[in-house]
Amino acid sequence: ANPGVRDYLMQVARHWIEFGIDGWRLDVPSEIDDDDFWRQFRRVVKDTNPQAYICGEIWGPAQRWLQGDRFDAVMNYLFTGAVLSFVGRNNLNSHWQHPELNVTPQEVSAFAKRIEHMLSLYDPQINLAQLNLLDSHDTPRALWLLNQDIAALKLAVLLQMTLPGAPSIYYGDEIGLHGGPDPDCREAFPWQQPQVWRHELLDYFRRAIALRQGLPVLRRGDYQTLAAQGAVMAFRRTSTDQQALIIINSALETQALSLPLHAIDDASVQQVWPQGPGPALSRQANNWQIELPPQTGAVFISAPVPIQSPLPRR
Repeated sequence: ANPGVRDYLMQVARHWIEFGIDGWRLDVPSEIDDDDFWRQFRRVVKDTNPQAYICGEIWGPAQRWLQGDRFDAVMNYLFTGAVLSFVGRNNLNSHWQHPELNVTPQEVSAFAKRIEHMLSLYDPQINLAQLNLLDSHDTPRALWLLNQDIAALKLAVLLQMTLPGAPSIYYGDEIGLHGGPDPDCREAFPWQQPQVWRHELLDYFRRAIALRQGLPVLRRGDYQTLAAQGAVMAFRRTSTDQQALIIINSALETQALSLPLHAIDDASVQQVWPQGPGPALSRQANNWQIELPPQTGAVFISAPVPIQSPLPRR
């Protein structure tokens, strides 16, 4: 509220954007409960660099902050809670609770509703910019919350790379760091100890990132839930020239799924995940059929547009 302090903060905001940072992640911005302050902050940042990214640490629904005149996105803990509750439904660690992060075992129908509700809160362009994270310095690591279930973590990463939003990887998750609540979740990265890294997990992260980077539809496509039954979730991402069909099985046993023929255009359907042999999508008279092994996912695309960059092989 002090004009001199306000001016100084705006100078700081401008200085570092001019210096070359890509944007601002704002810690507990709700403690400055002044919409005009944040509107001015945005004008200063965007006038300096229109492409700068402004992300606020807001844990719950954030409609107030995402009207296009304050932040570009928030740390999307609604995404975090929904994804971990679904992929970890069989094996969640219950020794940590947070009033603003709902991580409890849930069936696929509840997961689908949470994702649809989350996406309904904001403009579609904002959903594409949301900072989708699985954990952070303020939470236990995802692997700790999943009770060391690597298969569940992999499913979470696949969802992170295929659902709308901007994936954020907390350093060390990609090599299997599994610290509990603060301060254990903030341990240093073991640069000098590659023998403790989970290299197979690191390879999985790299391939999942390459999948997203190679398919524009996963970054910009519209979202639609196609099925949520048993423990299997199927959804579609659609752009003007490409479709992607994503199917996730969080169960500990093989699951079968039947989808209508309109789930994906079969003119040129390709499996792009997993690489190599994987669950086959077979066309029957009136539907698509697929069987997914336990705790696995599959991605199919249908379009003449090729993948833009080669996916790294194992």
